[in-house]
Amino acid sequence: MGLLDSVMGAVMGQVQQQGGLANVLGGLLANDGAQGGLGGLVEKFNQAGLGEVVGSWIGKGENLPVSADQIREVLGSDAVGQIAGQLGIDPSQVSGQLAELLPGLIDKLTPQGTAPEGGLGNAGDLFGMLGGLLQKT
Repeated sequence: MGLLDSVMGAVMGQVQQQGGLANVLGGLLANDGAQGGLGGLVEKFNQAGLGEVVGSWIGKGENLPVSADQIREVLGSDAVGQIAGQLGIDPSQVSGQLAELLPGLIDKLTPQGTAPEGGLGNAGDLFGMLGGLLQKT
């Protein structure tokens, strides 16, 4: 079992306890989400000078790491606070969990090594994909 499997397993335990992480991730990655979908998230990473990092998650090859502080910088403290409120956890925990989860998740959602031209879909479509990915680990 790899590190990503361990992290996703731990996060899945929290999802079962608290519910909603798939909804949160859907809100980050869905075309109709608050961040503007995968394209909007990529743009935020680019604006923060972290385009190479998010590009590594989409492209083939090794995923570059991201820190909790970088996640907070990219998303903004208001968005991190809202996510924390949805999950009922501390904002610092949210940033850390997203830093661990997003690289592998985006990598798995973009298996061809490119972001889909139309994005990853709307929340309903993406929720099903996320649920399947989270349950496999």
